[in-house]
Amino acid sequence: MNPRVVVALTLVGVASLAAVVLAASAVSNDPERSARPRRFEGSTLPAGLRAPDFTLHDEEGRRVRMADFRGRPTVVTFLYTTCEDTCPGQAQVIKGAFAELGRDLPAVAVAVDPPRDTPARAQNFLTEQRMRKRLRFVLGSRRELRPVWDGFSVQPQRENLEHTGRLVLVDGNGLQRVAYPIDQATPERIAHDLRLLEAGA
Repeated sequence: MNPRVVVALTLVGVASLAAVVLAASAVSNDPERSARPRRFEGSTLPAGLRAPDFTLHDEEGRRVRMADFRGRPTVVTFLYTTCEDTCPGQAQVIKGAFAELGRDLPAVAVAVDPPRDTPARAQNFLTEQRMRKRLRFVLGSRRELRPVWDGFSVQPQRENLEHTGRLVLVDGNGLQRVAYPIDQATPERIAHDLRLLEAGA
């Protein structure tokens, strides 16, 4: 082959490669593209929806305030201690999410069936689910818990009506960001959304 043709083809190849590299670099450095947050797996809640603050006690009598969890994403769910199906499943979903993450984050279960939700029953529930020291069970009277339920749009357990099955992720600023009905909450989805919140989404 003519040496001039070889040189020309080489130059064309080098130019083409350089164009591809520059195009890829431009895409990766596009601030608009890189600034787009990845989507949450759960339902995104209205902007600025603050989690209700409260001062209550957990299964061990320790004081619990929503404000104590500022700075880190927090998992909030709603359980009752004598539940034998959906509530144990919710606890296991949270445990699975922490396994996916490879670490625990703050997690709170708000009681929805006082006065039957007692410290002893809450301790038994958490022990059976192997979630002692990993999930805090917030207890109180109906009057004390009502503002918490209302703030998270949850109906408590009733004699002939199951409580609202819901799991909410609160960001480090104390805002409710993502929610899941119990039939849509999976360890993978929750772990994914917790990672986004940790990254500042």
